[in-house]
Amino acid sequence: MNQTPQHIAVIMDGNGRWAKKRLMPRTVGHVRGAANVRHMVKACNDLDIRYLTLFAFSSENWRRPPDEVSALMGLFLQYLENEVAEMKAAGIRLRVIGDRSAFAPLLQSRIDQAEQDTAHNTRLNLTIAANYGGQWDVLNAMRAWQIAHPHKTLQEMDANALAAHLSTAELPDPELLIRTGGESRISNFLLWQTAYTELYFTDAYWPDFDSAALKAAIDWYAQRVRRFGRTDDQVSAEPQSAVEKADKAMPDLAARFKIS
Repeated sequence: MNQTPQHIAVIMDGNGRWAKKRLMPRTVGHVRGAANVRHMVKACNDLDIRYLTLFAFSSENWRRPPDEVSALMGLFLQYLENEVAEMKAAGIRLRVIGDRSAFAPLLQSRIDQAEQDTAHNTRLNLTIAANYGGQWDVLNAMRAWQIAHPHKTLQEMDANALAAHLSTAELPDPELLIRTGGESRISNFLLWQTAYTELYFTDAYWPDFDSAALKAAIDWYAQRVRRFGRTDDQVSAEPQSAVEKADKAMPDLAARFKIS
């Protein structure tokens, strides 16, 4: 069985508490957290992880104090302006998922340009979830399916058809989800896509989550038995290729039994 996940998703939590613990403003924690994104992208690239999805800003985060939201938007813009050239050189493709309509026009423009500039890169697929919510994603996919099939009813939509309209339609589902900051929930992140994802929770705040902590999470994942509804004996009796085939077949099985 492949012991290295090819798609890792991360809920980057704990920036504000990291700063508060050090008697600093929360914005300092966000600056340190943004810097850590660069280190984590490099660590995943070095480990030949194919897909990394980072939860940067949820649709619920607009409820935070206006000055903190403004600082986060500024950091996002700064990240795009400073890192895209290096991403392009390193073979990293950038995608941004979420509802961009709430962002300032300049930020929207920078997102579009960053995606265009890295569109042909194939080494690491970096996805940033910004103004994203899992419930929004599913509802948006349902609406998109209905627009694409105006003469069909929802009873004719299966799991595969809906998944094809999710914001992550071009990506495989994550095998490992890491949440930093000591919380044990997924907070409306990739609700559909994490149906069979291994969930790893750590007390480390995001600015402290380094390559050694990433390696520990991957080592933990390697010990997991990914059954997909089968028993341990069935999994252990199957060769690697059969297990991987079963993994990839999950969407087809869902469609066959009309699981939605």
